[in-house]
Amino acid sequence: MSINSKSSKTISRLKNILIIGNGGRENSLAWAIQKNESVRKVYLIPGNAGSERIKKCERIKIDINNKTELVKKLAFLKIDLIVIGPEIPLANGLADFLRKKDFKVFGPGKDGAKLEYSKSWAKEFMQNANIPTANFWKVNSLEEAKKIIHSSPFPLVVKADGLASGKGVFIPHSKDECFKAAESIFNGKFGNSGNVVVLEEKIQGPEVSVFALCDGQRYILLPTAQDHKRLNEKDKGPNTGGMGAYSPAPLLTEDSLNRIIKEIIEPTINELNKRNIDYKGVIYFGLMLTTSGPKVIEYNCRFGDPECQTIMPLMDQDFLFLLEKCSMGNLTGQEKIDRHDKVSGCVIATSKGYPNEYKIGFPIKIGKIDSTDCQIFDSGTSLSKNGELLTDGGRVLSIVCQDKDFDMVFNKAYKNLKEINFDGIYFRKDIGHQVRKNFSKEN
Repeated sequence: MSINSKSSKTISRLKNILIIGNGGRENSLAWAIQKNESVRKVYLIPGNAGSERIKKCERIKIDINNKTELVKKLAFLKIDLIVIGPEIPLANGLADFLRKKDFKVFGPGKDGAKLEYSKSWAKEFMQNANIPTANFWKVNSLEEAKKIIHSSPFPLVVKADGLASGKGVFIPHSKDECFKAAESIFNGKFGNSGNVVVLEEKIQGPEVSVFALCDGQRYILLPTAQDHKRLNEKDKGPNTGGMGAYSPAPLLTEDSLNRIIKEIIEPTINELNKRNIDYKGVIYFGLMLTTSGPKVIEYNCRFGDPECQTIMPLMDQDFLFLLEKCSMGNLTGQEKIDRHDKVSGCVIATSKGYPNEYKIGFPIKIGKIDSTDCQIFDSGTSLSKNGELLTDGGRVLSIVCQDKDFDMVFNKAYKNLKEINFDGIYFRKDIGHQVRKNFSKEN
């Protein structure tokens, strides 16, 4: 997608960029950012085995919690912009610290990150701002949870309040499953993230992802996307961090997106301002399109994964300027991301056992890949002592392709997946089933 920005020429040249994080999201951000001709180097802390296969990219071994060493290193490297990928450093206030040291940072402060790291706070935030969302109950004990579950006529969604890598949401089919989910959270399944549990009314409808790049006051929307959270085909099985995605989401018409802007996005930014939260980063809106209108399922304070891998190939070299303008509070409101003539899709290859227990360290064999408008972003990989690519996470590789329509996109993605092998490789074969015209004929 071509990004039009009248003032992009006046922005300082950005030579050295730092991306914090180690997943497919960060590799796709690095891949998109290095396309900017002014960029000399993209550093990743810590990155993964695929990071240095991306042009201009280099990994740095340093503990981001060692603040003294981190600042020294960034000053030495003359870093012009820092992009923080994952939610944990944002929740820990890393963006606040780096801004105080006079670095330009794309990523919200700890106060803004609370939209993600406390589901109960986010629900109360939405309630105060009259933002449509499901009814909810914040509970502090298993006994309290059992009373509410028992009194509800229907099974409730059960959520760990804090960060749980996308695995802290349970959508039970019975009250007994509700009790068990709440019990597992209160018994420490997610550590301190489960000290508080949120019970939610179950709402129905397709889910969509909307991303707003925000400079504290103004925002610009990225292409929409649809994620596939469930582990297995036909959207069955446990929730995961994401098994695949596609962009843009045809389900979101211009009218429905305008309604989302009016009822959800602008009220969210207005409420942040009301609370004196200067949010400079991306806000992810996880939405459900119900029969009564769009409702917020969750906020994230960072780019979604795998939506980010899916959207980044649709960005042109000016994407970097948008990140910088957000970091400086300099969006003009005139920026525009032009529609692209191609669509994009992503399929995630995971380790056997994900999202629960899985083994790592298996060699990854990659054969003849169709690289025409296709990318493989490493998500969880490492290198052995002799340089062999190994599995090193639950989600291992993101296979991403672009083409004129979604059938062509996913045909290429699954063709490439046939060329990839490691012990226990697993991936859903129905990613994009909603938009693949020939999917029903093939299955």
